[in-house]
Amino acid sequence: MSASRVWDVLAAAQASYLSEVSPHYDEVFWEVAGRVEAEGCLGKADIGALVVWKRLSARTPWASKLMSWPDTDVRTVTTRAVQAVRDMDVSRAEAARAGRGVIGELPGFRAGDALASAVLAAAAPLRMAVYDRRVQQALDSLDLALTPAPGRYGRYMDLLDRPLSQGGERAAEWTARDLDTAL
Repeated sequence: MSASRVWDVLAAAQASYLSEVSPHYDEVFWEVAGRVEAEGCLGKADIGALVVWKRLSARTPWASKLMSWPDTDVRTVTTRAVQAVRDMDVSRAEAARAGRGVIGELPGFRAGDALASAVLAAAAPLRMAVYDRRVQQALDSLDLALTPAPGRYGRYMDLLDRPLSQGGERAAEWTARDLDTAL
C-alpha cells in the first residue's frame, strides 16, 4: 500500500472515530498529560486514571456515557457529593444518603454501591466507608442485616455508626473506613 493510501485510510479512520465519540472522551488523558508535562512524573492516581481511561471499552455503556460528559459537569456533580458527605451538621447516615443521591446523577453510579461508596469515602475518608461484596459477606457473617434495597449505603453507615458510637475506648480511634477495612 502506498504512503498516500495509508494516509487516506488513517484519515478516514480518524474521521470515523471522531464522529462516534464525544469531544470530551479524552479529557482524562489530556489532564494527566498536562500534569506529566508540568511535573515530569506520574503519580499513582495518574496511572490509575490512565488505566481506567485505556482499559474500559468505549462500548461499555456507562463508561462511554461518563466519558462523554464534559469534565466540568462531572466535577460539578462530584463537588456537590463531596459537600454532602462532609456536612457535619447531619448524621453520617444522612450525609451518606445525600452524597449517594448526588453521585447517582453520574453514569455508572446509578445502581450498585461499590464504586459510589469508593468515591464518597475518598471524599470524606474519616467519615465514610467503602461498601462492596466482601463487606456484605462480613456483615452477613455477623448477622447484621443489610438488604440490597434502595438506600443501602445510608443504612450501611447506620450500621457502622453503632459500633463507632457505642464502642467506648475501643472505638475512640476508629473511623468508618477502619471498620470497612476490618469487615
